[in-house]
Amino acid sequence: MKSGTIAGIAVALLGMAGTAVAQDVITQRREGMRAEGRQMEAIKAVLDARGDTRPLVERVDTIAGFYRNLQALYPPGSDTGPTRALPVIWSDPAGFEAARTTIVTALGSLRVAAASGDLAATTTAFNQVGAACAACHRANRGPAR
Repeated sequence: MKSGTIAGIAVALLGMAGTAVAQDVITQRREGMRAEGRQMEAIKAVLDARGDTRPLVERVDTIAGFYRNLQALYPPGSDTGPTRALPVIWSDPAGFEAARTTIVTALGSLRVAAASGDLAATTTAFNQVGAACAACHRANRGPAR
């Protein structure tokens, strides 16, 4: 086999590997977002039932853990495929980071409120998290493909 052919095969294999990695990270972030949505639904159910907010701290910590490393789930090359992520995530990483930071900060407030057992404060903080998530989605997520 000629060295040009071998080099071409190597480039093709690297391209396929890059595509596989991009698809894996897209799957991770989609599943992660769905899991966080389920956590938020569970928190809302407790708030609607006027239940004890203190056990919600664990759920809030789970959500915050996901968002602390969110940008790692958007590496270069993961902007194509089964994703609703808009190009602005990669063209304006500072804006995406600001949105992520706003969510993490709101989750910190929710954690404090939930730990206090104050239902009204927890509900207010929960709504702030929801608003932060919605703002991030409006700016960074497109329609389903």
